[in-house]
Amino acid sequence: MLRTFKFKLEPTKKQIEKIEWTLWKCRELYNSLLEQRKFAYKHRGLSLSFYTQKAELPVLKKLIPEYKMVHSQVLQNVVERLDKAYKAFFARIQRGEKAGFPRFQGKNRYDSFTYPQSGFSIEGKFLRLSKIGDVRIKLHRQIEGEIKTCTIKRKNGKYYACFSCEVEVVQPQSTGKSIGIDLGVAHLAITSEGKFYDNPTYLRKSERQLKRLQRIASRRKKGSNRRKKAIRLLAKKHEYIANQRKDNAHKISRQLVDHYDLIAFEDLNIKGMVKNHNLAKSIVDSGWKQLIQFTTYKAEYAGKRVVLVDPHNTSQVCSECGAIVKKPLSERVHVCSCGYTDHRDVNAAKNILRLALQVA
Repeated sequence: MLRTFKFKLEPTKKQIEKIEWTLWKCRELYNSLLEQRKFAYKHRGLSLSFYTQKAELPVLKKLIPEYKMVHSQVLQNVVERLDKAYKAFFARIQRGEKAGFPRFQGKNRYDSFTYPQSGFSIEGKFLRLSKIGDVRIKLHRQIEGEIKTCTIKRKNGKYYACFSCEVEVVQPQSTGKSIGIDLGVAHLAITSEGKFYDNPTYLRKSERQLKRLQRIASRRKKGSNRRKKAIRLLAKKHEYIANQRKDNAHKISRQLVDHYDLIAFEDLNIKGMVKNHNLAKSIVDSGWKQLIQFTTYKAEYAGKRVVLVDPHNTSQVCSECGAIVKKPLSERVHVCSCGYTDHRDVNAAKNILRLALQVA
């Protein structure tokens, strides 16, 4: 299976200029290739393929020698990225979703480039990048498996190296235990064993600071350095909140995978749920999808299972006798005529686990 390892880079001023220049040329190439595809289809009825555009790169280098200063496989990956965008576009059409045709990339929207196979190597405390140089890297943990690709990413003025590695699935250490998880707003996760994981609400706690930073940015003159600085500070704060939420999801998912062989979640339509404007901010702040994703990939690596079940009536069915007990969202205690009483979310978590065991 593939795992990604992310490390912070500490490039020199000259290396930053080279990275930024490479991003600029990759974005320029992406937009040119997109224009070429659109023109060919509109005026000639031709659909250009990945291989057609990839074969034209050597000719492009002769016509525009600047592209010789970018590693050849980095340029090939730009072609592949556009091809993936087209494939995703057609896949959305087939599924009947809102298509969203591939669009031209602005200077603030193209923030990474990839060495797919070669052109990079780790030499001690440095990452050797072809056409850029030896960039200092903070290797805060051991890289596992065989490195397949290296992606250089820019985010809020910082630079990172992301290594995609082929790793072997470890031999599972079986605990013989299974757990059902009900996701909520008041509490982030409630287990079928009655454990409650608090929802830290990082976004709501930082709302006053965010509003102040947004107000400052909106008052600055467009195009001015002061506005750019204000926008950077606002983006930095949003990144900090996202990192807090990510850290919390990592900790909870690690606990779940370490202690259980089967972990069951509701298969929630989160995209549809956030259309409810009364709960949208709370749902986004909870980070349900992130928790499920982190638990899933950790479980795969550990040789364990995550099962998603239909959430229909999991809060209304009695986990003890199976009877339907209708109750509004405000009613937090499940009371059944069979005599079973429990917290509403714990009852739901037990139903989630029961459904998961039926399909496992």
